[in-house]
Amino acid sequence: MESFGYAGKILSVDLSSGTVGEIPTSDYAVRFIGGRGIADGLFWDRVPPETGALHPDNGLTFATGPLAGILVIGGSRWYVSAKSPMTSPEHLSYCNLGGDWGMRLKSAGYDAVFVQGAADKPVYLLIEEHSCKVEDASRLWGKGAIQARELLEAELGDSISVVAIGPAGENRATMACLIATDDAAGGGGMGAVMGSKNLKAVVVRGTRKRTEAAHPERLESLTREVRRLFTPHPTLKIGNAPLEVTGPGTAKAPCWLCMGDCIRRIYQAQDGRKGKFMCQPATFYHPWVERQYGPGHEAPFHAAKVCDEYGVDVTAIVLIIVWLMSCARQGILTDEIVGAPVSRVGSLEFIQELVRKISLREGFGDVLAGGVERAAEQVGPQAKSLLAPLMCKAGWTNVVEGRLYPNTALMAAMDPKAPLGHTHEVKQLVLRWLDWRRGVRGSYVSNEVFHRVTRRCWGSEEVADMGNHEAMARATVMIQDRQYAHDCLVVCGFLWPSTDSQATPDHLGDLSLESSILSAVTGKDINEEGLNRVGETVFNLNRAILIREGHRGVEDDRVPEAWHTTPLKIDMTNPEMILPGKGDEVVSQKGKVVDRDEFAKTRRRYYQIRQWNADTGLQTVAKLHDLGLADVADEMERRGLVR
Repeated sequence: MESFGYAGKILSVDLSSGTVGEIPTSDYAVRFIGGRGIADGLFWDRVPPETGALHPDNGLTFATGPLAGILVIGGSRWYVSAKSPMTSPEHLSYCNLGGDWGMRLKSAGYDAVFVQGAADKPVYLLIEEHSCKVEDASRLWGKGAIQARELLEAELGDSISVVAIGPAGENRATMACLIATDDAAGGGGMGAVMGSKNLKAVVVRGTRKRTEAAHPERLESLTREVRRLFTPHPTLKIGNAPLEVTGPGTAKAPCWLCMGDCIRRIYQAQDGRKGKFMCQPATFYHPWVERQYGPGHEAPFHAAKVCDEYGVDVTAIVLIIVWLMSCARQGILTDEIVGAPVSRVGSLEFIQELVRKISLREGFGDVLAGGVERAAEQVGPQAKSLLAPLMCKAGWTNVVEGRLYPNTALMAAMDPKAPLGHTHEVKQLVLRWLDWRRGVRGSYVSNEVFHRVTRRCWGSEEVADMGNHEAMARATVMIQDRQYAHDCLVVCGFLWPSTDSQATPDHLGDLSLESSILSAVTGKDINEEGLNRVGETVFNLNRAILIREGHRGVEDDRVPEAWHTTPLKIDMTNPEMILPGKGDEVVSQKGKVVDRDEFAKTRRRYYQIRQWNADTGLQTVAKLHDLGLADVADEMERRGLVR
């Protein structure tokens, strides 16, 4: 039954049998709200832990939150998860996309879609008003993700939104991604999972309508407050490349119904091609292009579109390129072995050939398609040693830098992939402080403001002091619970959380806004503490899933070895490598490592705050029961996975 904020149903599809069913959203939303909570709940209930990422029994979930379709607030994003071939070992992973696909799904009558099984030929799903058909996609197989989307749009007409995979997903390259209408992109290996199911695309036909709220007047007042408190994103560059591309040929491209004051933009190249161009796609190839062609060349945009068309995650491609260059300098790999001109990194020729070979699994591209860790293992010990300092985890470079931002080290240790949403909360505040130090007009995060915000949002001013185990551990818990709650709402990381604001006298934001908006939409009272409690519950559910899949607790809750042994030398987004210190001090992190003993002590204190077993990092029956996860506790106890 429909209720405020929800369509009321989850679509369940078994591609092996071609059957379609429905699950009441309330089975999961009552405890877990939506988004990540629904996805993790479905996975726990329906996917056996021994299931491989590319096995038909793996469950792929597309989920919205109750705020999808609400004006201004950035709540129309959507969440996708499944066990991923990109992680090592394979674990449940996820991504988060924008555009209008999620809103159209809700308007078609569903809050989420859960897909299991594998079709015996290429198919796509056509979801319309409270119905779903499994349609033949043979004519689309082999097409690029954007090309397939455009063909479906031409065939099916208006009022549709499409999420599709390219050849990389079809051929199960581990770093294959999803590309949706408005060039919304989602990584985490989800494209390979779709490909393993012979699922080329999911098409949703639904009117773009606003979600009805239980208390519209209260919601209107809250959205005005969101506009008042909103502060533009801080200055952020990767080298010389800004995450926000402005100027001629660009235009704002906000997600559906969002206020649009973020860095999401589209770009039109001189040849007429248009597409989303911001964040990692705008920057990943830029430094090499400048060395190859000089400044101002359009090659970064075309490189991004090559990746989008083949359906590969640009973050994984960055790591592959850096590793290939390191191997080439040592004479381990050559242009001939790779099958792409590593000597001409930065050229369009190189990126086109590299991505094509990976996506089609041709030659050395087949080795790379299995993941850069497996490729390094196959090439040999020296290649492995060159990769180790470059990688955070799950095919990611060190964008989550625990040596620079000490209170992100535990976040990286606890997640099967780089937890960007969590670390954004830390980095954005530091970047605002860097703007203030540089005298950027309108900047306001002084040392005093920084400390005021960290006291309110992270529990202490001492979160940069690795030796303060209590402060570091408690900050990690607070940020994780808050971010998991956001993943259940599926709200935009550029807008939330509202930790700070240019508009208030003390420059503090309002962390109660998310819960107040949720209450106004659903009509069910929940406060900031209650919303964070949901985040804690879903975090523990996710932890139980990982442990059930084979995560070993303290043995696997670790950071890259290089963070312990290799001093920090460079950071592209914070080149001075500085943080606010006590009072008006500035602290340099250059040359820092993550001290092994201090990290272990902080991790132990973290387990204690989580009320887990401090020696093993395994959850306790008592804590799972306290969070209302008695069913999870029973199974974990039966498997001997709790203490």
